[in-house]
Amino acid sequence: MRLSCLALFVTLLAGCASTPPIDTRFSAVGQNSRVQYIILHYTSTDLAHSLLLLSQGEVSSHYLIGEAPPTIYRLVDEDRRAWHAGDSQWQGRTWLNGTSIGIELVNQGFSEGPAGRDWQPFAPAQIDALIALLKDIMRRHQLPLGSILAHSDIAPQRKVDPGPLFPWKRLADAGLIAWPEADAVARQQALFCASLPSVAWFQAQLARLGYAVPQHGELDQATRNVLIAFQMKYRQARYDGEPDSETAALLLVLNKQAPR
Repeated sequence: MRLSCLALFVTLLAGCASTPPIDTRFSAVGQNSRVQYIILHYTSTDLAHSLLLLSQGEVSSHYLIGEAPPTIYRLVDEDRRAWHAGDSQWQGRTWLNGTSIGIELVNQGFSEGPAGRDWQPFAPAQIDALIALLKDIMRRHQLPLGSILAHSDIAPQRKVDPGPLFPWKRLADAGLIAWPEADAVARQQALFCASLPSVAWFQAQLARLGYAVPQHGELDQATRNVLIAFQMKYRQARYDGEPDSETAALLLVLNKQAPR
């Protein structure tokens, strides 16, 4: 008898704790995706080790793209947070793991040699796969131009990936990112050759584009690191962190082109 009463009591408790029916017939117009950015990385290792690190370790990403063949692996569902961005900032938003999709590309990054860093190029087929994936993500989440970023963009003080050999211009040609118009850059550079803006101007322009950069008017290492991140993306032939006329022209043209 006591057992029967106990069973009945447990059943009643379970019934009280159950979720009531949810009516899903209505959907609000005022909504959009939680995803605001797509962050691109390289893995600094081979495919087997990349899969192990990203699936079994503390670091993770939503997607991993192999090199040969360029297989796309989904490791984290897009509606869940992956741990790929770390301490990061863009356009004033911080800790971007919660608002971004991370894509890792199998690539060794760089090795140190007598002449400095020797960077590994990206396989064309791997970039083809990436572009197809980016187009799909951009369409589904209705992301605007400016949503695809480098890890070095959002963490320039500690990260350099995907590095100066990543083909950003191919993404621009595919309509995925904005690119500075060459003639406009040339005209503006001629003006800046005669009078180079101040360091404070460079800091303000970098911040306007989205970078977290000091605003004290001094060319310190933190400012140089942000300039390097910008140059690795838009002027890959020279990324020395110097605030020169070409960098100034690229910055100004990009900011003028950006929708506000």
